[in-house]
Amino acid sequence: MSEEKMLEVETSLSEQLEKHFGFKGFKGEQEAIINNVLSGRHTFVIMPTGGGKSLCYQLPALISEGTAIIISPLIALMKNQVDSIRSFGTDDGIAHFMNSSLSKTEITKVKKDITEGRTKMLYVAPESLAKQDNADFLREVNISFVAIDEAHCISEWGHDFRPEYRRLRPIIDTLGNVPIIALTATATEKVQQDIQKNLGMNDAVVFKSSFNRANLYYEVRPKTKDVIKDIIRFIKQHPGKSGIVYCLSRKKVEELAETLVVNGIKALPYHAGLDAPVRSSHQDKFLMEEVDVIVATIAFGMGIDKPDVRFVVHHDIPKSLESYYQETGRAGRDGGEGRCICYYSYDDIQKLEKFMKGKPISEQEIGKQLLLETVSYAETSACRRKFILHYFGEQYDDEKCRESKMCDNCVHPKEKFEGKDEMVLLLKAVEAVKEKFKAKHVVNVLTGSLTNAVKSYKHDTLDVFGKGDERDEKFWNAVVRQALLAKFLYKDIENYGLLKLDKKGREFIEKPYSFMLTKDHDYDKQQDDNEDIEGPQKSGGGGGADEALFKMLKDLRKKIAKQQNLPPYVIFQDPSLEEMAINYPIKMDELTQITGVGHGKALKFGKPFIDLIKEYVEENEIERPVDMVVKSVVNKSGLKVYIIQNVDRQRDLEDIADSKGIDFYDLLIEMERIVTSGTKLNIKYFIEEVIDEDKQDEIIEYFRESESPSVEAALEELGEDDYSEEEIRLVKIQFLSDFGN
Repeated sequence: MSEEKMLEVETSLSEQLEKHFGFKGFKGEQEAIINNVLSGRHTFVIMPTGGGKSLCYQLPALISEGTAIIISPLIALMKNQVDSIRSFGTDDGIAHFMNSSLSKTEITKVKKDITEGRTKMLYVAPESLAKQDNADFLREVNISFVAIDEAHCISEWGHDFRPEYRRLRPIIDTLGNVPIIALTATATEKVQQDIQKNLGMNDAVVFKSSFNRANLYYEVRPKTKDVIKDIIRFIKQHPGKSGIVYCLSRKKVEELAETLVVNGIKALPYHAGLDAPVRSSHQDKFLMEEVDVIVATIAFGMGIDKPDVRFVVHHDIPKSLESYYQETGRAGRDGGEGRCICYYSYDDIQKLEKFMKGKPISEQEIGKQLLLETVSYAETSACRRKFILHYFGEQYDDEKCRESKMCDNCVHPKEKFEGKDEMVLLLKAVEAVKEKFKAKHVVNVLTGSLTNAVKSYKHDTLDVFGKGDERDEKFWNAVVRQALLAKFLYKDIENYGLLKLDKKGREFIEKPYSFMLTKDHDYDKQQDDNEDIEGPQKSGGGGGADEALFKMLKDLRKKIAKQQNLPPYVIFQDPSLEEMAINYPIKMDELTQITGVGHGKALKFGKPFIDLIKEYVEENEIERPVDMVVKSVVNKSGLKVYIIQNVDRQRDLEDIADSKGIDFYDLLIEMERIVTSGTKLNIKYFIEEVIDEDKQDEIIEYFRESESPSVEAALEELGEDDYSEEEIRLVKIQFLSDFGN
């Protein structure tokens, strides 16, 4: 572009912005970025979601001669972007996408518009760009520049690595000497270097905006078996507002979306397993506000231009902080309210680690490191905003977050204690192992853990070995995190996260001063919530429950049990009564949502219980939790339905277990859960083949007279020499089905 032409564009850039997009002014560094692109220089843009990245290549594409090639990873994203550009003008030919979803006729139309000079922006996937006929066609076209959106896909250290992105540079070279603009919303220093090196654009002008999204509130909650109920309660507290709920698996997306719908929430699922027209339809309905909530895997949201998403909920912890940052960044893009809630259980981390097995060792190492950062974020008691920004290489004064109360740790700060000595000990341990080991090894040295690595490097002979054994591993991990935030330590990313002493840390060892520490969150392992039936549980009685009502319910159960000549546990077990004394169900559909109370059991025994609770609520003027009822949906693909259907057909139980790939013992446990919740199972056909009639009678008599449902107690009473655990479980299942349902 000539200097004269460049000057003309510069003087009218604001006018062009208003003409094409209707905006009165640029945000942040948009104008400088656009000028750099128009000057023909390579450009690298790191800008958080909602910062206006798209405009940085859309406006120069509209102004420049020729067609800009925009490389994008998702078909849905391309469609959304093209629709958005077309909405600003009258000529649909101004923007096109070219990918596998188009027919030959449609591709011919796209190429015709490009050849005639009508198309200013062509969106392509890397795979489409690599096709020989497409490459041959584009070589004959006047290309203004190449934009690489979601550029973090290039880096193995990025959260959404795609091998085809690493092969882009040779393909771009075949198009001629064209300038490149690479854009991403998330890039650590390591990812940034990787992108520039791979694209051969180390000379690019880098524009890096602040990663701070001041309007987003961050919160981490422990993931319990009531996580679905908690999500429903949260959504109902924000009626009519748009939100996204992220899950890791397609199956969970489908189940949760269906559960939200039956509980009166307008929701739809979105994942890569849905047909393209269905995905597109669900996306459009969300954008058009025909539904309030999208339940999705990470396949949803990249480039979705919906400014008023008010909450982003993570049912499962993401694989990396980059993923988390980008996904939460879809909330509050208009600067308004944006609540980001993440449910955390260490069980989920272990599942993600299992998924990595089978991958190359280098990928596993990178994946584990990224996961550790996510664990650190979840468990930290420091300001969450400060933690995220530190991860992206940005400093932040957490006093601002405390004043505005924009993360759970700043709203509910943990008590601090003097940690000078502990910090010195940690830094000396890093120094003692020659700064050549990761945090886990350093913590093992401090706690005196004789691991193979500690012994082989003779680190059990160091002065610091075992000096921190009065504290546990979690405590020292917390100290490591706070040392990193305080810039006493840094992680050598190139060497898989080895801990290194920073200058400030060396100075602290020489001249220690007061340093306040806080103990991190300790989210205990929680029961996984994937099962739709809860099994028998031990209960201390009334934990968090209304003690007076709990006692009244137990008395009622005892009375009914006496009338029916049954043990009380056959009516309802203690955890069920406990939950009734927390949630006060007064309708039959509410009662069926209580743990261990299925439809059949509710019909058989429920009425006197809900009558008692209703009377108690009215007499004591109790304000019930209005959202306590979480209606469940049958998981048609689940084990429960399969068992019920096959027992109805009187199929051999061992065949049922084999066909589902589970142990016979596990099948019995699942069947016990089914009958405990109130569903009938008639397995007499199987019992009569494998257990003598006299034995059956004795086991039934035991459970009739016993106050305990324990199989172990029955085995001890009846004698292990005469009875097997399987026999007792089988008869107990039939007993509960006959008398409890």
